[in-house]
Parts: sequence; structure tokens; C-alpha cells
Amino acid sequence: MKFEKYSFEPSKLDKVLFPKAEITKKNLIDYYSKVSEYMLPHLKGRPLAMHRFPDGINGKAFFQKEVPDYFPEWVDRAEVERKEEGPVVMVVAKNAATLAYLANQACIAIHAWPARRGRLNQPDKMVFDLDPPAGRFDLVIKAARILRGELEEQRGLPAFVMTSGSEGLHVVVPLRPEANFDAVRDYARKVCEILAEAYPDDFTTETRKEKRRGRLFLDYLRNSYGQHSIAPYSVRAIGSAPVATPLDWKELERLDKGAQSYAMNNVFRRLGQKGDPWKGMWQGAPAL
Repeated sequence: MKFEKYSFEPSKLDKVLFPKAEITKKNLIDYYSKVSEYMLPHLKGRPLAMHRFPDGINGKAFFQKEVPDYFPEWVDRAEVERKEEGPVVMVVAKNAATLAYLANQACIAIHAWPARRGRLNQPDKMVFDLDPPAGRFDLVIKAARILRGELEEQRGLPAFVMTSGSEGLHVVVPLRPEANFDAVRDYARKVCEILAEAYPDDFTTETRKEKRRGRLFLDYLRNSYGQHSIAPYSVRAIGSAPVATPLDWKELERLDKGAQSYAMNNVFRRLGQKGDPWKGMWQGAPAL
């Protein structure tokens, strides 16, 4: 398989990765190749973690950060310091060939570092993961709107929204990469605590599930050093192959299948109509 000056030999293209949707590895490679024009700007310079499913989504999976020795030399890399284990060398996707190669490795879901190479301790985005109790996507929409008001109206910070492709929504604030992880996480925590205090029956910052009592978890912990979040336009390892999809705010009411409304089989129709709502989101990004 050839992409401009980069090439690799794909393997087991007929391997079924999503039995329910009858999606093969070839289909996954084709998807990541095609979506690369929208996805790569969000991945530029970011170390990536790979969620790999060699035997499909019903088989054993593993989460991999270290670049294997057999990855070709043309796959870009970045060395990331870890607090205790020492540095780890991670993939950086700078072209469509890299995304296709990861798909050939049965990497279904791609998770991205919140900062970019050169400033790996200074995030350029703040992520709020809105994790709903079962069957309460309405509560996710409510939380996203209230959070947007707190960020934009009260604090003057731009807020962007995305389906996670799994259960909830991510609200993301683009930042000028100046503050470190501790500062960004503490800021996000304070915002979440304000919302949880204002709406104690709906929202919580309690990390232990048994203490949430049916409330939506306002998760700010994605902003900690070493954490990742699902990348825009990444596929999720769920039966219908849903895709983490950036949205316009006005689209929240039209999510007929909640966070899984967009998938490999319909996201390109949407992109053809709307393009990427997050295009250029870092232009003029504010300091925290």
C-alpha cells in the first residue's frame, strides 16, 4: 500500500474487526486514509496512544504507548518523559500513511496527548469529559450547555463540543500553550466544582461511581500529565464503529443516537455537507 513516498505491505485485509457491522481491516485502513485530511490537523505534533484489537473488538485488546521496534522508520516519533518509568517513545502522526499503518496494526481507537512536541508539559487544550449515568444523554446535553456558558460567558474562553463516540460528550477549550498540566487541571477542576455545587442533583465531581448516585460525572482528570483523550474522528471499538465527531453547538438536539450518532458508515456524508466544525480552532487561542 503506497502513500506518496511512504509504503507498507498490509496484512489480513479481510480480517473482520467489527462482526456486527461487518467491517474488515481493509475498511478501517480505508477510513483512516480518507479521514486523514480532517484528522491530521488535530494530531499535529501530538504523541499518540494506540488501542489495538488484533482479533477484532470481541477479542483481546491492549493499550500501547511505546512504538514497537518493527514500525517503519518513516513513522514519526516523539520521546515523552514519564514520572517514574523513564521516557517512552510514542507515535506522532504527520501523514495519511501513518494513520493507515496504525489501522493495519488493528489500532481501532487513537488517543492523543493534550500537548504538542516541543511543549509536551504545556497543554494547548483543556478537556472536559462529560460521562453520563446510564440512559441519561439528556443530562450530557444539559451539562455541555451549562459548561459552555460558564466558559464562554463567565470566563471568555472559547468552547468546542464533540461526541466521544462512546457514551458522552467532550467539551474542549483551545489554549495558548503556556500553562503547565497542573495549572490546567486545577483550573478545570474548579470549573467542574462550581457546576457541581450549582447543580448538586445533576452533576458531581466524585470519581467513585458508587458515590455518584445517578448524577453526571464532570471529569477534569484528562488534563493530568500522562493522560490522553480520544482523538477527533477516531473510531471507537463498539459494535457499530462509532466515530468521535466534532460538532456545531446547534447540533446537540439532533443526536438521535447520542454519542454514537456518527459512525464509519455516515460520517463522511456529514463532513461533505459541513466540513470540520473545529477547523482553525487554535487560531487566536487564549492563554489560560
